[in-house]
Amino acid sequence: MTIVSIVARRLRRNDLADVAWGLGFVVVTLCTMLYQGLFGIIQLTVAFIITLWGLRLSSHIFGSWSKRAEEDYRYQSMRQSWKYSPTIQAYFQVFLLQGILLFFVAMPIFVINSTTASFTGLIYFGLLVWIIGFTLEATADNQLRKFLAQPKNKGNIMDKGLWKYSRHPNYFGEVTQWWGIGFIAVALPLGWLGLVGPITITFLITKVSGVPLLEKRYAKNLQYQAYAKKTSVLLPLPPKA
Repeated sequence: MTIVSIVARRLRRNDLADVAWGLGFVVVTLCTMLYQGLFGIIQLTVAFIITLWGLRLSSHIFGSWSKRAEEDYRYQSMRQSWKYSPTIQAYFQVFLLQGILLFFVAMPIFVINSTTASFTGLIYFGLLVWIIGFTLEATADNQLRKFLAQPKNKGNIMDKGLWKYSRHPNYFGEVTQWWGIGFIAVALPLGWLGLVGPITITFLITKVSGVPLLEKRYAKNLQYQAYAKKTSVLLPLPPKA
C-alpha cells in the first residue's frame, strides 16, 4: 500500500487504492505461502480462488477507474476535508488504513497458510459458499458494467438481473465469498481466528464504506428511492409489490 500511495501521489488519484484492494490479497496469499513453505492441496486451492477473485475485482475496478477523467467523488470529498498535508493525510487515512483493514480481512488466509490438513465436509461447504459468492459478485458487476455502457441508461437506476432482487448484489457476493473462506479456516487448528476476516468485511460493507456511502449518495434521487422501497438492501429477495 505504501508503493501504491507513491504512484497515487504522482497521478493525484487516491482512488487508485480501490484498484489495489484485490491485488493486495493476492500478494498476502502468495507471500504467506512462500514464507510458511506449505503447498498442500488446501493451500493451493485457496491461493487459486483468492488470486482469481483478486485479479477479477482489480481488473473490473481498473476498467471503471481508467475511464474516469478525475478522482472518484468519495476521495475528492475526503481531500477537501483535509486540513494538513494532503500527502501525509492520504497515506495514513487512505493507504495505511486500507493496509491495516486488509490485514484483518485476510486473517483466514493466515490461518489456512500456516497449517496442513485434509479436506473435510466443512471445507467443501466453504468452497461451495465461496463459489456462490464469486458467481453473484462477478455476475452483478458484469450486469452493471453492460448497463452503464449504454448511453440510453445514463442517469437511470439499474434494476434488472440480480439488481432486481438486491440494491447491492455485488457487495452481497463479496461478503459471501469471505464467509466461505472463513468456513474453510474454521476447519483448521485455531480456525476461529479466521472468522475475523468475514466479520470485518461484513461490518465494513454494511456499516462503513460500502452500502452506507452509496445509499447516502442517492438519498435525494427520487428514482433510486422508489427502487429502494421495493428492493432489498443487500440480501437478494423477491421485490416488494
